[in-house]
Amino acid sequence: MFFAFVFGIIEVGLLLWTQAGLQHGVEIAARCASVNTTLCPTSKPDVITTYASQQAFGLSLPASTFTYASPACGNQVSASYQFQFPQVLNMAPLTLTAAACFPA
Repeated sequence: MFFAFVFGIIEVGLLLWTQAGLQHGVEIAARCASVNTTLCPTSKPDVITTYASQQAFGLSLPASTFTYASPACGNQVSASYQFQFPQVLNMAPLTLTAAACFPA
């Protein structure tokens, strides 16, 4: 029972780290698209999503996890990721999302 408890704490920590990484990646990428158009040109969404994946706190997430859009709020970067729990826990995947929008 003790090991299950410790293992559960570790998994919750990984879940929170992944959520924090997603949120950090979208915030930094949305800000970059608004402030530094040389590094993050809004005409090339693939560059912005790649930049977001590189800023995700050391997570190895593909750039396809992130999306870029230009709604009324400015430059918006969103992310959606299926967090997989280990098979031992027999739990369904949990969808983590994050979004940030900075004025253009």
